[in-house]
Amino acid sequence: MSEVLAPEVSQEQLSQWLELARAAQKQGHLDEGLGLAGRVWTAASQHGFLNEQIEAGRLKSYFLFRSGDLSAMLSTSATVLPLLREQGASIELCELLRWTALAASEQGDFETALSAANEGFARAQELGDVGIKAVALNALGACFERMGDPWQAERLMNDAAVLVRDCATPYERVVTLNNLCTVALGAYLMTRDAGQTQVAQDALQRALHYGREVRPHARELGEPYALALTESNLGEVLMLLGELDDAAALLASALAQSQSQGYQTLSWRVQCSQAELNLLQGRAGHALISVQALERAAGTAMPGFVRQRLHQTGYRAAKQVGEIAVALRHLEAFQSLAHQRSVAQLMAQSRFFVTRLEAEQVRALADQAFRQIDALSERAQELEQHAQRDPLTGLGNRRYMEARLPALMLDCEQRNRALTVALIDADRFKSINDHYGHVVGDRVLQALARMLQENTRASDLLLRYGGEEFLIVFPDTVPDRAFEVCERVRMAVERFAWNDLATGLDVTLSIGLASAAPYSTDLLIARADSAMYRAKHLGRNRVALA
Repeated sequence: MSEVLAPEVSQEQLSQWLELARAAQKQGHLDEGLGLAGRVWTAASQHGFLNEQIEAGRLKSYFLFRSGDLSAMLSTSATVLPLLREQGASIELCELLRWTALAASEQGDFETALSAANEGFARAQELGDVGIKAVALNALGACFERMGDPWQAERLMNDAAVLVRDCATPYERVVTLNNLCTVALGAYLMTRDAGQTQVAQDALQRALHYGREVRPHARELGEPYALALTESNLGEVLMLLGELDDAAALLASALAQSQSQGYQTLSWRVQCSQAELNLLQGRAGHALISVQALERAAGTAMPGFVRQRLHQTGYRAAKQVGEIAVALRHLEAFQSLAHQRSVAQLMAQSRFFVTRLEAEQVRALADQAFRQIDALSERAQELEQHAQRDPLTGLGNRRYMEARLPALMLDCEQRNRALTVALIDADRFKSINDHYGHVVGDRVLQALARMLQENTRASDLLLRYGGEEFLIVFPDTVPDRAFEVCERVRMAVERFAWNDLATGLDVTLSIGLASAAPYSTDLLIARADSAMYRAKHLGRNRVALA
């Protein structure tokens, strides 16, 4: 495909190609997607379509990453990232930073990896989306795992799992659980030959748990790479547990998917696992042939962490068949790669101050921030609840009514159920305040609130409507039944020992009732208000129906 495009290429045509590239991404068609993204990248660059250029570069980076061309991917992302950064924090920027962190860590470039992972987490925090933060934490954990610290990686990934515990999408679950499985496998391999038998077995059991838990989520997600990685991880775990037949089937399926989709790095990793499987099956010679063939085919393109496994398996296989010189070569290559990783890890830690202690401090600060967010959320809920309460009587106020009455009325309307509203007014309350003082007036209102609460149900909506007025909404209640309740309240108020509050004090109520339909808040309250004033006109201390 020529990179020189016709000058008449339109923005609409670029958008169509991008849509096809995104479809190829979902379907796992790497070659097709890479070709489309590359075409748009070149054309958009030539014609000055910045947004299309950025999206094409992002997609091109993804396809290069999944196909295992990590050097080209890092080169592309280095060009695209400055353009994306200029547009501020975004999901797309966080994704590209994550892919960059993973690609760089697989290449052993831990400085670039940590820089991208930390920036990705910072940008995710700016966005404030817990799902994006969880995925960013996973990327940071993956960097630690590649640097040789699976324990810190697992802690970070568990933090990510906690973040999205109640709201995780299938994608976030697949990312977190597959990463945890990979990390637990790494912990097992590191401790297996170090005399830490119980630690190694514990790590392997965790890997089994994660590997099994992720399978239904991977199937639900349906993304080809996630399915291949899930089968590869579980196959490797079962192999190490000695369940060789099940492991062989899963690894064969994972390899077939990886090769058909072009997932080169994953394909190499699965072939390393298959070589280890041959060793466990007592076929050391076959394992050695597989290692040598894979080494020749991959060459220097194979990421360092996969080559380490390749040389470790080659050493064990050659040693078993008596090929001492070959075993020594693989051992020296393995040790050289391990040394390179250690040096790169130390350099990265020195540059970014990412020691284990400081990582724990970052986690502690993150935990503190999450606790503060939770506390603020709880405080906001408390303040909202407080704002919906009348401070004198403890009943709901008009804000409380506005928050609850519409849904209550809609429910009754949809079910064609009765609903009655009562508007209650304390008779001559201004005279009570003027004659006995506001302190007594307040005590009268508090006593009325208590009597109303004692005579209503938990399902009724009771509130102080304003001044000396109270409102009761009786759902599923016909007017006659509401009349009986209000008459009982009126009589209780009439008989109350008001003299205990102030000598000569007497309190009565005028109550107006209105029932639905119509199921309209304003109309019902207006009708109840009209009925209440009719009760006053008829002599007060009575209940009137609209």
